[in-house]
Amino acid sequence: MKCHYQTPPARFAMPVPLRSAALDISQSAHKNRLLARLPDEAWQRWLPQLEWVDFQQGQVLHESGTLPSHAYFPTTAILSLLNVTQDGASTEIAAVGNEGLVGVSLFMGGDSTCSRAVVQSAGFGLRLRAQAMRAEFERSSEVMQVLLRYTQALMTQMGQTAVCNRHHSIDQQLCRCLLLNLDRLGGNEIVMTHELIAGTLGVRREGVTETALKLQAAGLIRYARGHITVLDRRGLERRACECYEVVRKEYDRLLTDRMAA
Repeated sequence: MKCHYQTPPARFAMPVPLRSAALDISQSAHKNRLLARLPDEAWQRWLPQLEWVDFQQGQVLHESGTLPSHAYFPTTAILSLLNVTQDGASTEIAAVGNEGLVGVSLFMGGDSTCSRAVVQSAGFGLRLRAQAMRAEFERSSEVMQVLLRYTQALMTQMGQTAVCNRHHSIDQQLCRCLLLNLDRLGGNEIVMTHELIAGTLGVRREGVTETALKLQAAGLIRYARGHITVLDRRGLERRACECYEVVRKEYDRLLTDRMAA
């Protein structure tokens, strides 16, 4: 059974660029692995066009059936791509953090996207206007190579997520979800309510609560008021299905400096 992803109406808005001079885009942008792999020549063209964004949890960046106005590059936030049914039920098909971008439809030629993009974990990032993204993809073969490699990794995550949702237990799915979030955030703290996790996995909230209690009883996590502390990462890895490792290794393979050069 799929769950509804509740988004506060007031947060249905584009993130507001930060204008503080204290923020140095040229240094902090390289916290995003994809931006860090841009050729120097391309980076110099992108730099004046990038805008800082303060992502708020639950914020909708674009809806399905629309063409995004920007490409988004998280640095400390996590963005979720959701497929939504006509009755409003939703399931996450991919999560995007500091390894990539939201907005591949801008350069893949489809003119629109079939997924909703929502901020799963608040934080910062950058954005580039749609026209600039398309122009860079067409202008530079090196940029095209980097973006296509990332798109292949993203497709791997989407396919593996579908397999995991169909064939693996909620216990395994939750472990996969927590591990992928840890990889993108660093540290051992994750801010996610049971309701948010249920919407992400497309399962009932009660199932998430029951599973989280099992993981806590096993000494793997500590959960309190929407904050999850991972106490035993290796234990989570042993408990997770193979889907986590498949996705992690594919991202590492496709987004290394050597291959993106």
